[in-house]
Amino acid sequence: MTELVVTPGAPQVTARDAAGGPRASVALPSAELARATGALRVGPAVLLEGAPSGPLAGTVTVTKDLFEVAGQTLAAGNPDWLADAHPAVASAAAVQAWVDAGATVVGIAHSDELAFSLSGTNVHYGTPVNPHDSARIPGGSSSGSAAAVAGGLVDYALATDTGGSTRVPASYCGVFGIRTSHGRVPTTGLVPLVPRFDTVGVLARDGATLEAATRVLLAAGTGEAEVDRDRDPDARAAGVAAPELSGLVVATDVLGLADADAAIALRSAADSLAALLGVAVGEVAFAGAEQLGEWRTAFMARQLPEIWRTHGEWVSTREPAPRFGPGITARMADARAAGTDRMDLADEAGAAVRARLEQVLEPGAVLAFASASGPAPLIDLDAAAKGELRGRTIAMTCLAGLGGLPAVSLPLAEVGGLPVGLCLLGRPGDDELLLAVARAADALRVAPSSGPSVASGSAPAGDGMRAR
Repeated sequence: MTELVVTPGAPQVTARDAAGGPRASVALPSAELARATGALRVGPAVLLEGAPSGPLAGTVTVTKDLFEVAGQTLAAGNPDWLADAHPAVASAAAVQAWVDAGATVVGIAHSDELAFSLSGTNVHYGTPVNPHDSARIPGGSSSGSAAAVAGGLVDYALATDTGGSTRVPASYCGVFGIRTSHGRVPTTGLVPLVPRFDTVGVLARDGATLEAATRVLLAAGTGEAEVDRDRDPDARAAGVAAPELSGLVVATDVLGLADADAAIALRSAADSLAALLGVAVGEVAFAGAEQLGEWRTAFMARQLPEIWRTHGEWVSTREPAPRFGPGITARMADARAAGTDRMDLADEAGAAVRARLEQVLEPGAVLAFASASGPAPLIDLDAAAKGELRGRTIAMTCLAGLGGLPAVSLPLAEVGGLPVGLCLLGRPGDDELLLAVARAADALRVAPSSGPSVASGSAPAGDGMRAR
């Protein structure tokens, strides 16, 4: 049995063992900083105490408001969901993996309603702050997790990614993010959206932290990526270190979906990354505009009806009816009306994406394009313009969802002083390869403010904004 003691005059908590001796200490984020970021629905406070030892010992983190945290009640971004929910009796598998590795959970971060958005705005709980420009959206649906990391509240946070919900806010907020291979990290205890595409994600202030935190999840995972082990069993078996990067291939047609200035900046970032790692840069037209559009259609043909399968009963039978913001209301109506006769298109498209990836990538190579269509748009941008940006972004992000593929967003470029992320897409099971590249990419961005990091096993500072 342990007792948590708040050290007077400092945001620090000390765990004492049964004999009364100090066991471990963690630096709690300040309440003032938490309010400034607008990132948390619950916290900052000790919600779950981390194990006394492990790769994350002495660090603090927050979880997205979709993961069960023992003793806490989920809202999933919606107050009516919160009203109907009950305190969790156990934590989600991903949350527990971090706690077992030493992480102390100090908050539950905001999410878009039911994770059904890429914007990060929420009419019920407010919009977490994008520290690069508070007039712009943070991106979603892992909005609170991204704002918590970008604002210096924590060094890493738990997220999800179905159609870009980790990669898009990572790009908009200028942090590192990974969508893990589908099925690689268990989603037990996670409020689902589209199980066919849902994955666990991680957001972090730097690549080394991203690697350390994500490797804990990969090591603890009981699921396995959708990978052909006969093709390259040594490199991509779950839990086995991936090979070094052998090449970087820019998908010119996919990158072309981004704003022109963002595409130019990201192409330069790809060249810089390749030079740093000593590998060649290639170019390929991955599929062409028409095929990319068809794949986006296939993604939506599966996403919308599966969302209704997941949440339709609650939405249609709850009395009174759930209160949604206007964007979620419209998309939920689309989900209700969506037919199920074309859902198999996603499986066909996924197979085609994976087959094309095998054609254009040698073993150990990755595909590069944009994480989002451009920098974070203004919060008050009109609905039509938002829809156009969302459409181009989904056409890029859906490739990972369809193929069950891992992808990282690296904050290696800027447009007009605003961050834009470089997305690297790997084969199923290439998570460790992407993490190793992310760690190396730290050398290409402005170093965060001095302070202990997760990678060194020390407590994060959590005491101010960190520069890119």
